[in-house]
Amino acid sequence: MRFSDVIGQEAVKQQLRRLLKEDRMPHALLFAGPEGTGKLPMAFALAQRLLCTSPTPEGDACGTCSGCRMAAKLAHPDLHCVFPVFKPAGQSSGAVSDNFLKEWREQIAETPYFDRSTWLARIGVENQQSLINVAEARNILAKLVNRSSQGGRRVVVVWLAEQMNAEAANKLLKILEEPPFGTVFILTSDHPERMLATILSRTQRIDFKPLPETEMAAALERQCGLQPDDAKAVAHAAGGNFIKALQGVTVHADTAQFFDLFVLLMRLCYMRKIKDLHEWSEQLAGWGRERQKAFLDYAQRMVRENFMYNFHRPELNYMNRAEADFAVRFARFINERNVIGIMDELAAAQRDIEANVNPRMVFFDFTLKMIVLLIQ
Repeated sequence: MRFSDVIGQEAVKQQLRRLLKEDRMPHALLFAGPEGTGKLPMAFALAQRLLCTSPTPEGDACGTCSGCRMAAKLAHPDLHCVFPVFKPAGQSSGAVSDNFLKEWREQIAETPYFDRSTWLARIGVENQQSLINVAEARNILAKLVNRSSQGGRRVVVVWLAEQMNAEAANKLLKILEEPPFGTVFILTSDHPERMLATILSRTQRIDFKPLPETEMAAALERQCGLQPDDAKAVAHAAGGNFIKALQGVTVHADTAQFFDLFVLLMRLCYMRKIKDLHEWSEQLAGWGRERQKAFLDYAQRMVRENFMYNFHRPELNYMNRAEADFAVRFARFINERNVIGIMDELAAAQRDIEANVNPRMVFFDFTLKMIVLLIQ
């Protein structure tokens, strides 16, 4: 992965090239910004540049030296990756990223633009929570005790750093503040506000902005072979999130099912079919927790999009064609009298699911409240 392979973010690339040229690269960076803006691809591009032995005059990795070739395959002995994992059944100690390197390399080879739910599905997580635990922190410290294998820099890339639990974060504080010579930490975070202030204070933050539609559309044409009009429509619906754009191209199975279930929920609530709503609740109760939370996220987005649809400002809507067709008939039921109430109930349901409340109770209770809210 080179800087030229990262979509957009030219201001960030210029800043990193300047730091490299002036030999002022911080020992700990935090790439922060919304999901799908290219933080992880940029982290890998910077890592490859730091490990490259023959960088180009423009400040990019050469792509041909042994360091670049190994880094591109995530097989460089001085490149260490940290990401959220879960402890498999029967394993006594905490799981570490090294246990899932095969799946990680496969995912990056497929595309470095992916979200947490895609990663969890790849490693087979159902009801278990993923995190970066203290065992991972100990593993990093043990690796950095030894000298660089290739005699140059060492790079540690931490994806979704906000998923470090407090024990792991505290364990890494000292090495983040005073890492071994030549070691660079690159943390990425969709939600830096969830990170410990002590971690934030030890990193130099670089903010990533949502990607412009024109840059995403060009990338979709180039990478996915879309026609210009289709690429523009997908890019607009993605709202600056290239991960969402790729999911729109591939018609992500979960998204399609979430849409069908959202439509069914609203119709059953409008018709007050209690028995059918109970069956709907039972279906979702049988899912894993992460998927339940993902559906509630989707439902909140759909409520927001349908409310905005009423203002007749297409540039403010980010729906695919099926969702937009549904909004033509449904949007009038989401208005200023009930939109806040519906969003509050969805948020409450999500908090209950995260707190391990019985999902049958959570979803059925929500459907009953929706019956009342929809007629307001």
